[in-house]
Amino acid sequence: MTPINSVPPVPSRDGVSPSKVWCPPGPWQRLDEFLLQRFPHVNPEVLLDRLRRGDILDQNAVPQTLDSPYRAERWLWYFRMVDKETIVPFEMPILYADECLIAVDKPHFLATTPGGRYLHETALSRLRKHFKEDGISPIHRLDRETAGILLFCRDPSARGAYQSLFQQGGIEKEYEAVAPFQEKLASGLVYRSRLKEVPGRFVMEEVAGEPNSSTEIVCERHWQTGQGDHRALYRLRPHSGRKHQLRVHLSSLGAPILNDVFYPELLPERAADDFSQPLQLLARHIAFIDPLSGQPRRFSSQRQLELA
Repeated sequence: MTPINSVPPVPSRDGVSPSKVWCPPGPWQRLDEFLLQRFPHVNPEVLLDRLRRGDILDQNAVPQTLDSPYRAERWLWYFRMVDKETIVPFEMPILYADECLIAVDKPHFLATTPGGRYLHETALSRLRKHFKEDGISPIHRLDRETAGILLFCRDPSARGAYQSLFQQGGIEKEYEAVAPFQEKLASGLVYRSRLKEVPGRFVMEEVAGEPNSSTEIVCERHWQTGQGDHRALYRLRPHSGRKHQLRVHLSSLGAPILNDVFYPELLPERAADDFSQPLQLLARHIAFIDPLSGQPRRFSSQRQLELA
């Protein structure tokens, strides 16, 4: 069985923690043979060059080499690399910080944590680099496309207390979205459905069965644009935290959020440096009773959606 808990043998680099790979029992005689089979989508010369440079480490921070024998039942550590990572040219104001809690106002297009083609251009990496603290971790997450209030924990021993608030419904969250106006939403409603992830894809779909997601939807105002489109500003209060919940619910009601490339249909991927059409979804407010101090907390985004 692969052990779950493991501690990186080296600190982060520029706010990015090392990644790890488990070495299972197998037929490999040399480490390079295992790595070439384990990472078939990585250029073989890139992998071998990292071994030459000593960029792959064992649990004791000992650099591995081209001649290293394969040893099973251990972790190896390495720093992921992204070729020509796109710079996200938007600031992320820190709204609050104490010894345990950090609240930021995340911009559109900035991922919460490293993954895929983004390592340094993430909210977590920016905070770790700013505070020079490897122990900072997200309490919850926002999609890369969504802007607004995002919370982090500075003290690993306190993270569970904050996360339990989300798991137990102790957090009041309020979002705003710009989408087509629907008369049936003019007086507001609570929409419920059962959501599940589409196998092999990044999107969610509604299926028959007991609802596992619920969103309160209020139409704040509606207007007609110069192009004749009838749009509305919706206030959304999720009563559950399913992936893409708000986006799916509004789309199912005939009001897909402006600039959504996933719903109601998956559109071609935009260029990484195309910041021209941000998703019009904003995490406006988060409020809760701090589980450590007992003090009420309320954080509000200062960002604005496109209301033209």
